[in-house]
Amino acid sequence: MKSLFLLLLTTAFCHSQISETELDDVVARTMKTFNVPGIAVGIVKDGRVVLAKGYGVTNINTGQKTDANTLFGIASNSKAFTAAALAQLVDQGKIKWDDKVRQHLPEFAMYNDYVSAEFTIRDLLCHRSGLGLGAGDLMIWPDGHNFTPADVVANIRHLKPVSGFRAKYDYDNLLYVIAGEVVARVTGVSWADYVEQNLMKPVGMTRSVASWKRIKDSSNTVVPHVPTMGKLKVIPRYTNPIMDAAAGLYASVNDLSKWVMTQLDQGKYSGGELFSAKQHAEMWTPQTVMPLRSTAPYKTNFRTYGLGWQLNDINSYLQVSHTGGLEGIVTQVIMIPEIKLGIIVLTNQQSGAAFNAISNTIKDRYLGLTNPDHVVTLSADRKSKEDDAGKIVSEVWQTVDKNLKQGKKPGRVVLGTYADNWFGEVEIFEQKGKFRFRSKRSPALKGELFLYDTNHYVVKWDNRSFDADAHLFANFSADGTLEGFTMKAISPLTDFSYDFHDLDFKRVR
Repeated sequence: MKSLFLLLLTTAFCHSQISETELDDVVARTMKTFNVPGIAVGIVKDGRVVLAKGYGVTNINTGQKTDANTLFGIASNSKAFTAAALAQLVDQGKIKWDDKVRQHLPEFAMYNDYVSAEFTIRDLLCHRSGLGLGAGDLMIWPDGHNFTPADVVANIRHLKPVSGFRAKYDYDNLLYVIAGEVVARVTGVSWADYVEQNLMKPVGMTRSVASWKRIKDSSNTVVPHVPTMGKLKVIPRYTNPIMDAAAGLYASVNDLSKWVMTQLDQGKYSGGELFSAKQHAEMWTPQTVMPLRSTAPYKTNFRTYGLGWQLNDINSYLQVSHTGGLEGIVTQVIMIPEIKLGIIVLTNQQSGAAFNAISNTIKDRYLGLTNPDHVVTLSADRKSKEDDAGKIVSEVWQTVDKNLKQGKKPGRVVLGTYADNWFGEVEIFEQKGKFRFRSKRSPALKGELFLYDTNHYVVKWDNRSFDADAHLFANFSADGTLEGFTMKAISPLTDFSYDFHDLDFKRVR
């Protein structure tokens, strides 16, 4: 009887797993539902790789197959590598988490003297600067600009806060760029050199690189895909190294499985220790409280950000995770340390619902949960959001079309050169009877200007894959001169890195 009781008890608390057949099915349905050409999935459990597999194609134009060694841009999942690099430097006694940034970057300055003086290395990593969501990202996004990391360090002081210093969570990228500069300044080598030699090489991430420009063989690498005007299209990839410390790594699920196993083993790997258990705990310790939004179908009591990782609970289990997004590529890494589970989902299309459908299904199987089909529920949620956004965008362009039919145009009063103190100059000019908008430092941001309403215009970008058309709100003086303007994205689904709302242009000529 005692043996039978122990057997039943063991069986009751045993975590099951997803079968490869079931995973194949959910991935296939995900790819079809969300129009994703290629996906790679990795599952780590109890210190070993349970599955590492590619699905679909890397490129719809070539039809090349995706496999477990295919390189994907992991985007903001790179942030954990920056945190780990700094953790190593803490272990070595070269820095402390609460060193002031100015101890290592004397030129660093934020929006006021107190914040500039008190800002720490820890503050660089946990999204509590007082700046708004994605503030200043137009210095790094979209590609084709000529900003440098030095420009980011110099210009971040011009960004206006939206909350008190350390008062609330607002996700940022620029401070991770600056964190990468701290690594470089302290070590005397570039962030990419340091990360490859001291993090990736030791754990055996032999195919992966810290930056697109460091790839020697790109033959098995995804290209980004974006739905554009109703059709999935291959678009140029982001290649600028300015964003490497925030979002630059290219990695495969085979290599990332090694990284995840090291994380789950508190910094230990087969050849030694990447960082100490003490620093591992520091990175997985809540630093900033995040808004507690719905995580249905899971029960969640808290959401926080650590150092390079998001931390929350799902059905009483700690979940350590992060997502990443480049234009046309999105990724996700999830760990549930209590059951030693790691999940990696990499995709070459920008639908976050796709990676959630797969990772949620895997989580359910290992946690013994019975939830509705995630492909179905997330598809319905996505359609609802897209429909709502579509109505907003449609109204804008219907109004513009009505104005055009009535012969209403912006008028020559808008022509001129305008400057924002961190983004630089833009021009509004007339060309072949059309009014045009062009950024000097970010040439990809060029498009046609239309009248929407009194003192209110809209910009339609030439690159239709951006999905980031914007309002332009003009400020006229009493004599009718356009003195300046502000901007705001039209669609609520526009990526936050198109932070037009942080711009404040003044006429310069």
